[in-house]
Amino acid sequence: MNKNHILIDGDLGSIEAVWDLPDGVQHRAVAVCCHPHPQHGGAMTNKVIHTVARTLAGLGIPALRFNFRGVGHSDGEYDEGIGEQQDLIKAIEYAKSQYPDHELWLAGFSFGSWIAALQAHKQAPSQLISIAPPVNRFSFDDFVIPDCPWLVVMGDADEVVDPEAVFDWIDELEPQPELIKMEQAGHFFHSRLVDLREELEQALEPNLPGLVDS
Repeated sequence: MNKNHILIDGDLGSIEAVWDLPDGVQHRAVAVCCHPHPQHGGAMTNKVIHTVARTLAGLGIPALRFNFRGVGHSDGEYDEGIGEQQDLIKAIEYAKSQYPDHELWLAGFSFGSWIAALQAHKQAPSQLISIAPPVNRFSFDDFVIPDCPWLVVMGDADEVVDPEAVFDWIDELEPQPELIKMEQAGHFFHSRLVDLREELEQALEPNLPGLVDS
């Protein structure tokens, strides 16, 4: 994949970001991908969110990963999820400015899936991807189910996010997302990243929008 490091103007200064770009055909969508918890080593270089972004690029969707405030070269400091939502908004605005005629896809892993979920209804994506949503660690009370396809991927051996809490939460939702339960997969999908990519490809391919005119 081609990669393009950039700095986006944020509320507190710069937001560090990187594009994962398609090598061949391109679909009329642009994705923004959110990394795990900044205070526990989370960054846009995390292998899970990197795998998500590369998978999307492989499907023909430009994917923007970015560092939340206080991570890497992004200015500011951790803000309990409030400022991080503003970082996501700025990243979305930038992505849309680069691909103004493309629909928006949102993706997040762990803490990042919480941030993406809280903004999903307001940002009106055409696809939401939640990897290991931390329902036992952060409040999803303000989450409004978006009016779009929504995919949740959860390892049943996750040692950080309680899998049963996630499954019980999903059971109570209406409408329910598409759920992929990955057997014997832990939180960081160690030795299972190829499997994760294949699961994402199979689930997302039917939802791809039309191709960009060549």
